[in-house]
Amino acid sequence: MPKFMVLYRSSISASEQMAKAPPEQKKAEMDLWMAWSKKAGKAIVDLGAPLGAAKALKGAPIPGGSIINGFSILQGESGRQIEELMKDHPHFKAPGASIEVLEFLAMAGMPQK
Repeated sequence: MPKFMVLYRSSISASEQMAKAPPEQKKAEMDLWMAWSKKAGKAIVDLGAPLGAAKALKGAPIPGGSIINGFSILQGESGRQIEELMKDHPHFKAPGASIEVLEFLAMAGMPQK
């Protein structure tokens, strides 16, 4: 079954969002995530985690603007199925939120999991 990397983006970093949110807001947001994860069920390979600031190790500097706040790894029959599953994801409540879905591609000569 195809796997997909889901990237959660926002105009405000995950660490800033978590630092500013009062405890009751954090709990309400986590409750929304847990409700979504129950809906997603077996599609979830790795629910993921919030991410800290990116650091460029080599090459061009990381452009400003939208920040990758977190990730999940999902599996499904098709990209369309995953897109449908993400339609009402709680991340869309974050400031300047967007979600990207990228399919894992098979590499020649590499075993698939």
